Amino acid sequence: MQQNKQEQKSKRSLCLYGLMAALLLSCMLIGCGRPSQEAASETVQETAPEAMEETTQAAVQETAGETVQETAMQETIRETMQEAPEETMAENTEIRYTYEIRELEAVRDGRQIYGVIYVPQDAGEKLPAVIFSHGFGGSYRVGIPYAEELAARGYVVCCFDFCGGSPGSRSDGSTLEMSVFTEQADLETVMSAVRELDYVDEENLFLMGTSQGGAVSALAGAAQPQAVRGMILLYPAFVLADRANELFSSAEEIPDTYYFMWMDVGRAYFEPLIGYDIYEDIGAYDRDVLLIHGDADSVVPLSYSERALEVYPSARLEVISGAGHGFGGEDFARAMDYILEYLETNRV
Repeated sequence: MQQNKQEQKSKRSLCLYGLMAALLLSCMLIGCGRPSQEAASETVQETAPEAMEETTQAAVQETAGETVQETAMQETIRETMQEAPEETMAENTEIRYTYEIRELEAVRDGRQIYGVIYVPQDAGEKLPAVIFSHGFGGSYRVGIPYAEELAARGYVVCCFDFCGGSPGSRSDGSTLEMSVFTEQADLETVMSAVRELDYVDEENLFLMGTSQGGAVSALAGAAQPQAVRGMILLYPAFVLADRANELFSSAEEIPDTYYFMWMDVGRAYFEPLIGYDIYEDIGAYDRDVLLIHGDADSVVPLSYSERALEVYPSARLEVISGAGHGFGGEDFARAMDYILEYLETNRV
């Protein structure tokens, strides 16, 4: 019986080899051993988009600054926080609250501003609040890691999308209409909405922003100093006016649309920055300010925060060695330590 099985197996193998030989001979006769020009073209068309995507991603990573660096970081911060040294995180683990996430309701000039509000549970009737502002081309998601940590410590945190702040913004508006000053108006609208929440202590309203959002927060705080208890500016983009003046020597040179960093912006973005000195305005805020900046930031050099120390009546700069334009891992943990210490010291 075993012999019969081996004979059947041998016959099947011979049939298979014969079939393969016949196919090979056919291919040699009709020339199918070499792909045709049409087939080669189809192969290129199928693989080109993938290659283009990889090239585009690489380019964006070099130019997008905060958006790419911070958005990538926020996906891993929860994991890297767990790996941070115990002594670094010890102070941040004493009291933890659960929180729920609600949707922001805010409208400016008929435009809906999308945002989310992290509300600690059983932390008190009136709670201190932090409004987080994202940077150029970013979104409310950039603030989520900070919001989660602060809400767990009893702070209401609002993260929102600027109108026209990015192509993917969930707020109304176009990137061609956005500017630092339209974003300031957005933030001031959000400030009013947050102050009206019945669970927010309006005497303890703090502004916090990264990169361009830090610059916008600085402007809003200077415009309404009595409404803002304190400000936390993470690598604030006080460089923006310099960049605009390097690109254009006069307003007449500014085109209607310009591809800047990694997205299209309009004339409205650059025109107000020509000849503008942001330091002349931000110094009007006379309460305590916390600046946190990495000394390896190639997007906004540390010197811009150092100069801010000269114009603020009361400010402190914490420099994170080796950190770039965005904080992750141990850098994030250190930044949170500075932030929590500042908030606890300055709330009333």
